[in-house]
Parts: sequence; C-alpha cells; structure tokens
Amino acid sequence: MILDDATFEEVVKAQYEPLYRFAFSLVQREADARDLTQEAFAQLGRKAHQVQDKAKLKSWLFTTLYRAFVDSHRWKTRYPHVEADATVSEMPASVPNAGESVDAAAAVQALQEVPEVFRVPLTLFYLEQHSYLEIAEIQGIPVGTVMSRISRGRAMLRQLMEDRPRNLIPFDKLKSSVAL
Repeated sequence: MILDDATFEEVVKAQYEPLYRFAFSLVQREADARDLTQEAFAQLGRKAHQVQDKAKLKSWLFTTLYRAFVDSHRWKTRYPHVEADATVSEMPASVPNAGESVDAAAAVQALQEVPEVFRVPLTLFYLEQHSYLEIAEIQGIPVGTVMSRISRGRAMLRQLMEDRPRNLIPFDKLKSSVAL
C-alpha cells in the first residue's frame, strides 16, 4: 500500500481514538497509551508497504499496537523502573461527566480486575468491535482460543459486577435531594 501524507492523515483521524482506547485499556496510563498509539502509527509510516489490503489496515494497526505493548511489557518486567516522583499519584483526577457514568466506571473498574489474558480479547470484542478472526490475528492465537477467552472473561466480569453494590444513585438525583 502506498501511503501519502493525505492518506496517512486520514488513517490517523479515523483510527487514533479506537487505538488509544485499546492502548489505555492495556497500560492504564495516559502517557503510555499515547506512546503505544504513536508507535503504532510510526510503524505504519515505516512499513505501510507491508499492508497489502487497505481493508486490513485497522487490524494491522491493532496488531502492531498489541505487539508493541507485549514487547514493552516484557522489557519492563526484565528491567523494572522505580518512579522517583511520588507526587503524581497525589494529584486529583478529573473525570468528565462522572455523574452520567457511574455504572460505566464500575464496569471499567471491574474489567481492569479481569486478568490481562481475558481482558484484551474482551476489550477488543466489546469496546473496539473487532471480530473473533481479527482478534485472533491481532493476538496471534487461534480463533477458538479467542472465543474461549471471551467466554471465560465475560463470566469473570459478570461475577465481579455481581459482587458490586447494585443500588447506585445517579448523581443528578443525589444532587436534587441534598439541600445545601
């Protein structure tokens, strides 16, 4: 595939957000997610000629990002980094529209508790709408294994969600019932 500047920009606009969400689900840190996403697009810039079919470009990007994550994870396991600046974790986190996404936040938190081997296929299937075949290509595993991991991961997620409190009150109702 020949990748000129306009085509590359078009691909970045179309695929950046889903790639970033997938990267964030893997690494749980914005900076690392941005780095992984940037690395996937850098690889595309260097190796666009390897993509024979433009229809498989999305799958190629997700595969490239996942492989960069695996490589980075292996490297960090061998050479752990100790963070010297502990103040970053003390900074307040801003969550936009937190009142509208209480249940979603609980689901995302529960998803993060699912082991990575099951979380990755769940994320690709439910959040990024990849097919079983695409997930198998991205992860380099058989389709049957993908199906099994999604099924088992879904059961784990269901169990985690059942263990959470069910009577969540939306922030809008909570605000109106509290007199200031």
